[in-house]
Amino acid sequence: MNLTESMRLDKWLWCARFYKTRSLATEEIGKGRVTVNGSPAKPARELRCGDTVALRQGAIARTVLVRALSGARGPAPVAQLLYEETAESIAARERAAELRRLAPEPAASLQEGRPTKRDRRHIERAQDWGTRWSASIDE
Repeated sequence: MNLTESMRLDKWLWCARFYKTRSLATEEIGKGRVTVNGSPAKPARELRCGDTVALRQGAIARTVLVRALSGARGPAPVAQLLYEETAESIAARERAAELRRLAPEPAASLQEGRPTKRDRRHIERAQDWGTRWSASIDE
C-alpha cells in the first residue's frame, strides 16, 4: 500500500478490485454510476483517504469509505484493506440478496407458449375430428 496524498479515481477502483480493468472503471464512471462524496465524478478526479465512494457493480449498489490508496493492483485480501463498506450498504446488499433468493422462478409464470409433446397429445385427444380429414367446415 502506498500512502500517497491522492490518486485517480479510476485507478483506485481498479486497484481495489471493484472493476476488472481500468477502462471498465472509466466507462462506469462516465455512465454516472460512481459518485464521490455525493457528487458525480470524472475518471481523473483525485481521491483521498476519508472520501466516500458510491458505486454500482451490475445490480449491486455499494457505498465504501476510502481507507488507503495503492499504486498497484494486488491480491484480493490486500485490496480489501483499501476500503471499508458502510453498515447501510452491507444491510442493503443483504436485503437485495434475500429478495432475489425469495423471488419466484421466472419460468413458473409462463402460461403461454409452445405446448409440450404431452400437451399436444391431450389436445389431439380432446378434439373429436371424427371422419373429417381437415379442420375446414365442409358442410
